[in-house]
Amino acid sequence: MPSTPASIGDIAGLKIGHFTDARRPTGCTVLLCEAGAVAGIDVRGGATGTRETALLAPGALVDKVHALLLTGGSAFGLDAASGVMRWLEERGHGIAVGPARVPIVPAAVLFDLWLGDPSIRPDAAAGYAACEAAHSGEVEEGNVGAGAGAIVGKLFGLPHAMKGGIGCAALRLGDITVVALVAVNALGDVLDPSTGALVAGARDDSGQHLRNSLAALARGEGPAALLAGVNTTIGIVATNATLDKAQASRLAAMAQAGLARSIVPAHTQHDGDLLFALATGGMAGPVEHAQLSVLGALAAEAVSQAVLRGVRGATGLPGLPAARDLTTTP
Repeated sequence: MPSTPASIGDIAGLKIGHFTDARRPTGCTVLLCEAGAVAGIDVRGGATGTRETALLAPGALVDKVHALLLTGGSAFGLDAASGVMRWLEERGHGIAVGPARVPIVPAAVLFDLWLGDPSIRPDAAAGYAACEAAHSGEVEEGNVGAGAGAIVGKLFGLPHAMKGGIGCAALRLGDITVVALVAVNALGDVLDPSTGALVAGARDDSGQHLRNSLAALARGEGPAALLAGVNTTIGIVATNATLDKAQASRLAAMAQAGLARSIVPAHTQHDGDLLFALATGGMAGPVEHAQLSVLGALAAEAVSQAVLRGVRGATGLPGLPAARDLTTTP
């Protein structure tokens, strides 16, 4: 089931926008659902950075969100959500609370402060700019938005790592559409589950070949000193299905299999891996258990393909090659 170049317009009512900072590799990516949509979350990594995610619990009062934000800049980057809120408020979107409307914007961050001046990171103006750039067409991939400063293959240190990026994949089954958007900034390597071949990750001492981190560990080669919270793969799975918040969180949980298939190792104590799931309810009728299982299988496959598209779409930086730059094999 091959992915297609993903257009978020395949799901009515959604738009995606990137802001990429020209001063250093960092940025943020927003998924707008201005009319509101049901959302859930699943967290697997041990070093997450988030905002407003408690509202996604099934028992929480708020039942819809108006945007989801993926951002670089580590915890500092959460400030970009304020700009998304301002953009939505100016247009009258949000939940009615007394005399005001309060937009709900859950957000997640990845660490990209290695590259350039770490005092430069997404802020409220960046979040606002991402909203201004949002559209329902084909999604730009690679070194843009939240993927601008993403790096993969850090298990043996940054000198051996490679450029990550953001990718998007869409899958369809009948009337069901699933779109996955993933910013790939993993500690581990990225492989193609369909072939088992490594695509990007830790390089050997020559810098021209992929090391295969898992095989190196099995040979007894110790990793570099690891720092918690400097990795993280974050993403969103969106669908036109009708889900409640518990089902949305279950969809996010099933979609995590896509990360585990394409990133090795995944969900480590040093990654802040998480996935949001968002359901617009464009399809009539609620999803039943059997349908949710099928939807979860689609979501996992879309996530896996989005990971691959993110690293394959990336462009190398000085000392940090991308998958397209490695033309030789071990």
